[in-house]
Amino acid sequence: MLDFAQPQPYFALLDPVRAARSCQSSGPLLNVSAVPEQILFPIVLAIIAATYAAVGQAGGTGYIAVMGLVGLSPDVIRPTALALNIIVAAIGAANFARAGLLKWRSFYPFAILGAPFSVLGGATHLSQSMYQPLVGALLILAAWQMVRSARGATHIDESAPTRPPLMPSLLTGAGIGFVSGVTGVGGGIFLAPLVLRFHWAETRQTAALSAVFNLLNSAAALAGLLLRLPVLPSALPWWLLAVACGAMVGSWLAVQHLPSAALRYILSLLLLVAGLRMLLT
Repeated sequence: MLDFAQPQPYFALLDPVRAARSCQSSGPLLNVSAVPEQILFPIVLAIIAATYAAVGQAGGTGYIAVMGLVGLSPDVIRPTALALNIIVAAIGAANFARAGLLKWRSFYPFAILGAPFSVLGGATHLSQSMYQPLVGALLILAAWQMVRSARGATHIDESAPTRPPLMPSLLTGAGIGFVSGVTGVGGGIFLAPLVLRFHWAETRQTAALSAVFNLLNSAAALAGLLLRLPVLPSALPWWLLAVACGAMVGSWLAVQHLPSAALRYILSLLLLVAGLRMLLT
């Protein structure tokens, strides 16, 4: 059975039960501030999940950022972000598959070597100063290329193949899996720009591939962490519910309503945010 974290003083407001007890013991003044903060944090998580799920991403970088802002320790942030990732990626993958956008032949070449190389990357201890500037710069470059391609997204999608080439996909999956394991970032944020850059799949199919890639990588990483009995916040079930709602909205928009150009613009924004975070942290 997992041990749950004892929230820090500010963070206790995010746990409904603890917040209610605090309000009873501290008088009406605390009650006024506790309720908005207790509600606001899951709403922020849901918005992040919806935005990322619209392009097949799980939102890990966003969750890590906001949890850091409210004072959670890194030992709590990592397993919590992975748990949120799994819910969002699973819902996104299911919705994309239901819409016929996820095909086994398109995905498995990336997964065969992606998963084991992700484990290898996770076991490789490199200083952040060795890889973060390079990876951050590459993500920002990918964001710029994504913006440039957005206007012609419809034409590009029409000429995209129905399935990516086998050998390049195997090598790409291995490389992205390793980088994902080293950086602790879901592999989908690296996979999507490469697939779109080389025109291996159309925009919505790429989002579907990213969702499944994120799901497998996050599940493998969390399974490894669970062996250490990680500390988790007691409000996690509420956050899981919040990101699930966001993921349903985001993936529904991606499948049914958002044009390819809009999906590429959203992805470019997320790439920019992820790149800047790596450069500035």
